[in-house]
Amino acid sequence: MTTTTTPLPAVSSQAGLIARTALAPAVWGTTYLVTTELLPAGHPLFAALMRALPAGLLALALTRTLPRGTWLWKAVVLGTLNIGAFFPLLFVTAERLPGGVAATLGAIQPILVTFLVIGVLGEQLSRWRLGWGIVGVLGVGLVVLGPEAALDPLGILAGIAGAASMSLGVVLTKRWGRPPGVGPLALAGWQLGAGGIVLLVPTLLVEGVPAQIDGPAVAGYLWLGLVGGLLAYGLWFAGIRQLPVTATALLVLLSPLVAAVLGALLIGERLTPAQGIGFALALAAMVAGQLAPGQRTPHRQTKD
Repeated sequence: MTTTTTPLPAVSSQAGLIARTALAPAVWGTTYLVTTELLPAGHPLFAALMRALPAGLLALALTRTLPRGTWLWKAVVLGTLNIGAFFPLLFVTAERLPGGVAATLGAIQPILVTFLVIGVLGEQLSRWRLGWGIVGVLGVGLVVLGPEAALDPLGILAGIAGAASMSLGVVLTKRWGRPPGVGPLALAGWQLGAGGIVLLVPTLLVEGVPAQIDGPAVAGYLWLGLVGGLLAYGLWFAGIRQLPVTATALLVLLSPLVAAVLGALLIGERLTPAQGIGFALALAAMVAGQLAPGQRTPHRQTKD
């Protein structure tokens, strides 16, 4: 009897890519805590600007790569959808709604992406990933929603609009890819820079600079810009390039789960058995969404 082993490097490489991409939404899960605990209240546009523009300029300085040709307008479109529109809507949602409601609204992104790929990428409807997207939203709802959840109309509209903006941005990022020789850090810098420029004038006209920016606020802006912006978006765009976009979108379910864990560890929020069930559902949705129906993991084969 001889035993042969099916090589697993492709599976291992894919798992590593998924894990690296998942770091981005995990980091984004800190946004709610940082916004409410560290940043000056009432300045969502300024927070969005500080998260985008400095990080974008730093990326441009490091990569020394500027968009050319059609990528001049593509960078503006993607930067507006993924950054310039999404960031302020995210901060408005975080300020006007409890973190649980805001997180649940953000969790609808995988469902929106599932439908957007039909028109933008010409793909067929993935009932598998649509179903798991719905399961993921239900799971997130169990984790983060409570009887005290308030439903501020403006906050809800901002949450839905933010999810729609980033969903379209993700799908267009997949469609356009990136120019030859341009890395994910440069692409992230283009979008962060473009989004920051889009935000600059509205921020100065509508909000201006907060009257007081203390040490914790500076730390919060640095974290959101360097880690939540530059690093996270570099990993995210690298993953979108190589992974199915509907599967990648399901990874955003990790954000509200991280937010809930941080709330329990740092603010003393308690996790209930129902929340445990929600965690299991959301994690199952993320894992199952990375597989196509009927996909199996290579295994050892025994031959007589």
